[in-house]
Amino acid sequence: MTRRLIGFGIIVLTLIAACLGWLWVKSARGFSASAQPTALEAKLATMARTMAIPRDSAAMVDPLPASPENLVMASKHFAAHCAVCHDNNGDGRTNIGNDLYPKPPDMRFGSQSMSDGALFYSIRNGIRMSGMPAWPDDEDNKLWMLVQFIRHLPHQTPAEVEEMKKYNPKTIFPEPIL
Repeated sequence: MTRRLIGFGIIVLTLIAACLGWLWVKSARGFSASAQPTALEAKLATMARTMAIPRDSAAMVDPLPASPENLVMASKHFAAHCAVCHDNNGDGRTNIGNDLYPKPPDMRFGSQSMSDGALFYSIRNGIRMSGMPAWPDDEDNKLWMLVQFIRHLPHQTPAEVEEMKKYNPKTIFPEPIL
């Protein structure tokens, strides 16, 4: 009798979980990449990303001295390689960024609470199940300059954003689509 009751309880809990999962998917408009993540999804994704960064990597500190030259070089690199998803100002509101799921973070705010090492690790290794690719072949110094640039995003001037437009790719496609 006890085994039957336990088995019945497991079946009921499984059905409840399945119904809740179905309701959650329906409330998020299915699995559309264009949908806005729910608050719970965003919180779980942030927690998962934080937990996925090795402790020794998160503890790394930017070894480069901050300099205007580093910011200029990093802004050009960011404009050429990162802005297609993150935008020149780091807000993530681009044609591609809007259609990714999860959406690129607004790097002027949430990313600022990450350690230097966590930012470096995320750029170097990418982030699974997101649109963030890995950049394993870039020199460490270039990635540390990007970390410095990400730190600068909340203080970026409109003139700096405008200057970066010169370095944005003219197309995301390497050759014409037929």
